[in-house]
Amino acid sequence: MSRIFNFSAGPAALPEAVLANVREELLEWNGVGASVMEVSHRGKPFMEYAAQAEQDLRDLLSIPENYKVLFLQGGATMQFSAIPLNLGFLGSKADYAHTGHWGKKAIADAERFIEVNLACDTSASAYQHVPHEDEWSLSDDSAYVHITPNETIAGVEFAWLPKTDKPICADMSSTILSREINVADYGVIYAGAQKNIGPAGLTIVIVRDDLVGHFPENGPRLLDYSVMADSDSMNNTPPTFAWYLAGKVFTWLKAQGGVSAIEQANIAKASALYDYVDASDGFYTNPVSKENRSRMNVPFILANSGLDALFLEQSHKAGLHALKGHRSVGGMRASIYNAMPIEGVHALIDFMQTFKTQHG
Repeated sequence: MSRIFNFSAGPAALPEAVLANVREELLEWNGVGASVMEVSHRGKPFMEYAAQAEQDLRDLLSIPENYKVLFLQGGATMQFSAIPLNLGFLGSKADYAHTGHWGKKAIADAERFIEVNLACDTSASAYQHVPHEDEWSLSDDSAYVHITPNETIAGVEFAWLPKTDKPICADMSSTILSREINVADYGVIYAGAQKNIGPAGLTIVIVRDDLVGHFPENGPRLLDYSVMADSDSMNNTPPTFAWYLAGKVFTWLKAQGGVSAIEQANIAKASALYDYVDASDGFYTNPVSKENRSRMNVPFILANSGLDALFLEQSHKAGLHALKGHRSVGGMRASIYNAMPIEGVHALIDFMQTFKTQHG
């Protein structure tokens, strides 16, 4: 068997050790004589496993006791509607940072339920930077402030938080578990699993207790945080296999030394790749402002776009897959989430250098 280096933005690479463990348990899990995919989500074995997975996530992120942790379906995009419905009781307006493709989508859904004030808008500059906080325009009467700390498509990231007394809601699909955060700084954190948590089909929501229980009576029940919290995320059948695999990833992360250790590994990976791009004499470039370069998603452009197809063909043959940039941006993009080993980044850099030597 020969595994590739998978640079996909999502569904993304999973830790090989986790996959090997899952393979061992696939037919018979936890002494129950069946696969985890075949057992009841309400049975004692799975309920205990689910509770342990939640506790491991709480440990990894030091989640305070006054926060609910929900394991949901619908992807992060479903939370674009869930947040204004659950937090709309705080006011009729919300502040949204428009710093990329996913922020734009969150705004479009929120506008169906609440007035949206654009705290900042970088669409005119092709999402290549995030304005400094003194350039943001926050409302005094907003219900909450919504941000996307890492925009996967453009490779734009910012680690600071706006100064506000309103709850901050953050789409951390590409950020969660990749760097240390203070959960208490947020009202809601949500993330699709398919980047740093596990397979697609699961969404994590971390929500402060006081923001639960205010859902409109005529709203869809499965978007109500209180319904899902009161049922331990099992008001309907949850994505049990994705939940199970997420638990395995949490265990793996603990074994790596936790979030602080994985953050240092991520810094090393991103620094190596960006340093090479910057030193390539313009053969490769990254269009994002240096202070906003993403650690997770590294876009790069070939000076000669006519070489793009050849680069993708040859890199694929070399076992470096899913490097094609998003159709709205073009060029290349290497997503280097937690599960991408440093060896994968070095293999990419070596290929890029060889390609440059041949075609530069």
